[in-house]
Amino acid sequence: MRDNEPAPSVSIVIPVKNEAGNIAPLVAEIERALAGQSFEIVYVNDGSTDGTEAELASLKASRPWLRQIKHAASCGQSSAVRTGVKHARAPLVATLDGDGQNDPAFVPKLLAVLTENPRIGLVAGQRVGRKDTGFKKFQSRIANGVRSAVLRDGTRDTGCGLKAFRRDLFLSLPYFDGLHRFLPALVRREGYEIGYVDVVDRQRGHGVSNYGLWDRLWVGILDLAGVWWLVRRRKRVPDATEIG
Repeated sequence: MRDNEPAPSVSIVIPVKNEAGNIAPLVAEIERALAGQSFEIVYVNDGSTDGTEAELASLKASRPWLRQIKHAASCGQSSAVRTGVKHARAPLVATLDGDGQNDPAFVPKLLAVLTENPRIGLVAGQRVGRKDTGFKKFQSRIANGVRSAVLRDGTRDTGCGLKAFRRDLFLSLPYFDGLHRFLPALVRREGYEIGYVDVVDRQRGHGVSNYGLWDRLWVGILDLAGVWWLVRRRKRVPDATEIG
């Protein structure tokens, strides 16, 4: 972006690892969904070893609003999302997974809910008609149930990649690996409200999932305990006004 060029109104952040076959179709869908808006797409290449880097470079040649940030080695989904948000140029950020399961057509609706009320800090997509395997859906159902019971975050599905939030708020949250699965509780901790939009889930476009399930199980239990502690220890957010 040139120095005299205005910042986009929204940054679309997409973490990817070895998703070369899904990039071009998703970029085209986002372009159609956000036609008429000022936007940028920030792909975070999380240590891919396939043709992801070359595919993004090829698409970028004709799309000045497409950017690629590369991790030298894979650091995980939460780290990739944070990298993308840090590099984003817009005050509002929307995220979605890079495998094609999240439909970009829902992004404008998420943004509309986010901007209609300044007290809303996060709008979370809530999947309906999930296309995952039975085992993965069962695991998610258990994980969401336990998380909701412990944190009381009012969210039935934190695993959906479709989210929209305020960039400055996101960067003020305590960071840890796995952060993206606890955003509703952490945003409520900061005194903001959460908006929800039902989104239709789709089949993965190409390839297989690159972020495993087994490693998230035990780490997720530790993360849940940590977030519970953070929420419990948060004092009332001061409403401060300078006088005189």
